[in-house]
Amino acid sequence: MVRIRVLVVDDHRIFAESLAAALAAEPDVDVSAAGSGPAALRCLDRATAEGRRYDVLLVDADLGASASALQGARPAVPVHDGQADGLVDGISLVAGVRSGQPAVRTVVLAEKDDPRRAALALQAGASGWVAKDCSLSRLLTVIRGVLRDETHLPPALLTGVLRELTAARKHRTESERLVESLTPREREVLRCMVAGLGRKAVAERLFLSPHTVRTHMQNVLGKLGVHSTLAAVALARRAGVGPVDLAGDVVERGGQLA
Repeated sequence: MVRIRVLVVDDHRIFAESLAAALAAEPDVDVSAAGSGPAALRCLDRATAEGRRYDVLLVDADLGASASALQGARPAVPVHDGQADGLVDGISLVAGVRSGQPAVRTVVLAEKDDPRRAALALQAGASGWVAKDCSLSRLLTVIRGVLRDETHLPPALLTGVLRELTAARKHRTESERLVESLTPREREVLRCMVAGLGRKAVAERLFLSPHTVRTHMQNVLGKLGVHSTLAAVALARRAGVGPVDLAGDVVERGGQLA
């Protein structure tokens, strides 16, 4: 019998343990539970190191929301910055798993139908969006279906999700056109901005003066037609611009890209 390894990721402990127990009763399912995004990432890394990868992640759509409220609405951190005491929201976790372990399928578990967030989940790499109050048989159907490369959405969400994806594609095309207007150095600065680096950190990373970095950032905002770093980052993400690799070198020394 081929066994399916499932990881439930939910910061509501009772729900996570109850769902894990229900799934564990299935003869072909091995299941574990994680109470946060960073904990899930550690589970994935440990399983990979031991040669027993997970097949499916069931991720809470509101992962980290309660912790954010307790910490003064502190924003969730990107997956690549996920530390033991950090926050990783559900959509970021989906995107990180898709990027780092593309063979793992992710299904988002939601309290309510939300076409916009469901579309974001699919864009991040999720294979399904399922209501938390669905039946166990329905959830098992979805789990087995995504392993056959199926995408599962509630029928009531389909029209709204398609509308959101169509709008996102239009915005992406416009965003791509604006990003293409940037010089290579400005695009490098933008990637640093997407990674959350401040002016001083960007200057050190690109071997530039803070004044030069400020000029580049102002040029980026002007060419993108936005008035804040947050808006520039949002536009960059729509255009498919990812963060700079914080673990590696960004550009060569010298001013060739300036």
